[in-house]
Amino acid sequence: MVHFRVFARGMSKIAQSFVQHGVVPDVVSVGPAALAQVKYPSGFEVQEGNELTPTQVKDVPTVAWHADPNSFYTLAMTDPDAPSRTDPKFREWHHWLVGNIPGNNVPAGETLSAYVGSGPPPNTGLHRYVFLVYKQPGKLNFDEPRLTNTSDKNRGQFSIAKFAAKYGLGNPVAGNLYQAQYDDYVPLLYKQLGA
Repeated sequence: MVHFRVFARGMSKIAQSFVQHGVVPDVVSVGPAALAQVKYPSGFEVQEGNELTPTQVKDVPTVAWHADPNSFYTLAMTDPDAPSRTDPKFREWHHWLVGNIPGNNVPAGETLSAYVGSGPPPNTGLHRYVFLVYKQPGKLNFDEPRLTNTSDKNRGQFSIAKFAAKYGLGNPVAGNLYQAQYDDYVPLLYKQLGA
């Protein structure tokens, strides 16, 4: 425990949460310095690893961070625990991917993968849902296929770290995470995705 305190002393609170929840190293090698505020229309807010239900996070959230209004950003939401934390063979299953966001105006960005809420399979325990914000070097031309929220195709075995490396995004500048496990909304989501 002493080593963690020494290691964590120079880290932001959100970066410490990423280490505590194993997001570092499972998703990224360095945690973000700043917190991204994530609020759902249901009234629930993401709070650095709190537990929410799939029902509470089914709709697109509002995401905000301290942004340079003259820069572009990429926002991702990813689940490293697909289908479970003990057997993450589909790591990562990405739930949302938006690029070329001017400042932190997410709706004005380019949606690469439409938002899909949490859908952890039954009896797989808590899954981590990680939000990451990257500052882009400029406006980018993304060659990824555009994904709708009515199919689960091309969502699994994604790597936000590889995506960031491909486009020269560096380390995340902001982030947040919550955890969720199966509830009665999940079968409705699977039907929406044609699964």
